[in-house]
Amino acid sequence: MSIIITGGAGFIGSNFVRLWLSKGLNETIVNLDKLTYAGSLENLKDLPNSDQYVFVKGDIGDEKLFNQLLNEYKPRAILNFAAESHVDRSIDGPAEFIKTNINGTFNLLECARKYYSTLDNNLKKTFRFLHVSTDEVYGSLELNDPAFTENHPYQPNSPYSASKASSDHLVRAYQHTFGLPTLTTNCSNNYGPFQNTEKLIPLVIHNALKEIALPIYGDGKNIRDWLYVTDHCEAIMTVLETGRVGETYNVGGNTEKTNLDVVTTICETLDQVKPRTTGKPYKDLITFVKDRPGHDKRYAINANKISSELGFSPKENFSSGIKKTIEFYLKDL
Repeated sequence: MSIIITGGAGFIGSNFVRLWLSKGLNETIVNLDKLTYAGSLENLKDLPNSDQYVFVKGDIGDEKLFNQLLNEYKPRAILNFAAESHVDRSIDGPAEFIKTNINGTFNLLECARKYYSTLDNNLKKTFRFLHVSTDEVYGSLELNDPAFTENHPYQPNSPYSASKASSDHLVRAYQHTFGLPTLTTNCSNNYGPFQNTEKLIPLVIHNALKEIALPIYGDGKNIRDWLYVTDHCEAIMTVLETGRVGETYNVGGNTEKTNLDVVTTICETLDQVKPRTTGKPYKDLITFVKDRPGHDKRYAINANKISSELGFSPKENFSSGIKKTIEFYLKDL
């Protein structure tokens, strides 16, 4: 038995690979990753049960390669983590987001559809295509609006979120039209080990330790729900094994915080575990910069469905999760 994961050298994908292998499951995990700026083999050093891990460098848009992997490893599941995911990059250059998030997902679905048609009835019953997506497809909330449910209309506001919304629709269409057994997860902002340093939390940690400016867009009052990455990976495993075919599950951390609150918490934690040589607090380094174009005001996840149906809830709160995250980057530097 095997599963194929795409984008498994990236932030969330590499954490999923590590979690999967730590479970001691008797299955091979095949990781297809293009190794762009966001993916690194450094994220996958010293893996547990590495004899059950196979890495393949390649693009999810490569039809021939992906068909070869399906024929060779005959997976019981495909998990699509591969995506261009940085909003700023999508503003500067949307084309790669269209290519990877839309065209790449389409290629995976087409290959999966054809592969699924060759399976016998018993294997068809257990096969799954799980698509990992984002809460940004739902758009932006006002301060007092109810949190996003799975039935919230799609209102993407950036090229990134629009490309992910399109990929979500393709996944739904392949389930509805072709009967491909799909699952979709829409998660809130992840944080934790192995995240690219251009993202807010690792950027702030690295800049603080270098005692350089900690940039915050606008007034810092934009709100996000924060989810520790290992909790997210546990949720994905839960959805894969027990989720209802064709369904979407929101995954959140039950932790809404402004960007300013997040940065301040990091500063206060670093003050305790690694004080500045000057004796000054890290928050003195906070610098407000020009806001991002079309910056969404607030994201919030209603995760009642995955909790009530599948019994999943996150183990980490923001206080415990941010301490683990800071410890990782301190050790990594």
